[in-house]
Amino acid sequence: MQNIPSVDLSDFTSEDPKRKEKFVKAIGQAYEEIGFVALKGHFLSDELTENLYKEVKAFFNLPEDVKKKYEIEGLAGQRGYTSFGKESAKGFKKADLKEFWHFGQDTKYNAEVQEAYPENVIVEELPGFNKVGKMTYQQLEKTAIYVLRALAIYIGLDEKYFDHYVIGGNSILRPIHYPPIIGEPKGAVRAAEHGDINLITLLMGASASGLEVKNKAGHWIPVTALPDQLVVNVGDMLQRLTNNKLRSTIHRVVNPPKEEWGNSRYSIPFFTHPKSEMSLNCLDKCIDKNNPKAYEDITAGEYLNERLRELGLLK
Repeated sequence: MQNIPSVDLSDFTSEDPKRKEKFVKAIGQAYEEIGFVALKGHFLSDELTENLYKEVKAFFNLPEDVKKKYEIEGLAGQRGYTSFGKESAKGFKKADLKEFWHFGQDTKYNAEVQEAYPENVIVEELPGFNKVGKMTYQQLEKTAIYVLRALAIYIGLDEKYFDHYVIGGNSILRPIHYPPIIGEPKGAVRAAEHGDINLITLLMGASASGLEVKNKAGHWIPVTALPDQLVVNVGDMLQRLTNNKLRSTIHRVVNPPKEEWGNSRYSIPFFTHPKSEMSLNCLDKCIDKNNPKAYEDITAGEYLNERLRELGLLK
């Protein structure tokens, strides 16, 4: 892992108060400084990771007309397939060079979830695809909850402050395929510089390099995850809630050198979104003379819709 701090979640989940305190301090300070950490000791097994990548590659290798039947109108890309060239980063006119799939919360979770979210789209051609996607979603949601518990302690909230909003929340698991580049991109990149919308993002190791984060000095730093680590970063919702105490760091996925244009890149982030009714109003404990309130009051659902419109996914 280059230039971003590494932390071990097993310190936090241990029964040892000193190890737990060490984790809280380390991740909190990292998120104040750069907004990214490498996380080991999480709940995602190597076997599940391998199985999901196998299923994801099989899906994106399906014929275009088969994939297109899973692109559902009216969902703003929140479930199922989104085809190549549909999404652009905030402030950019060029579409990103990617196609992706969205797994959401299992609507069989409970009646509240069933009412709140659309059902997941089932891929008939790949019987293991949805099953493995659901299992991965559950393990990453569990990991995200523990990370957020540590951050709640760090900013002086009750440890389980985020539980109610994130368990059964609006999180998204997004397998992404960046296809081979077959002609001059004309200014388009695999993913233009952006901050994530959500509370935190958990990124399973990508299949090729390209992820870069911008540090405080404005320099771009390449990030490469070790096989047993997740890259976990703060999103704009958490930055907003903490009145900029925790930093949502700008990042991008750059195009590879020309000799590697023929290679695909796969990446699978888990975007931890709370339930729509969660308030993102700046916390009182994060506002003082030196840090006046920086944002208007808004709910998570209102903010998500605002950002989806900016991305071109919601009309």
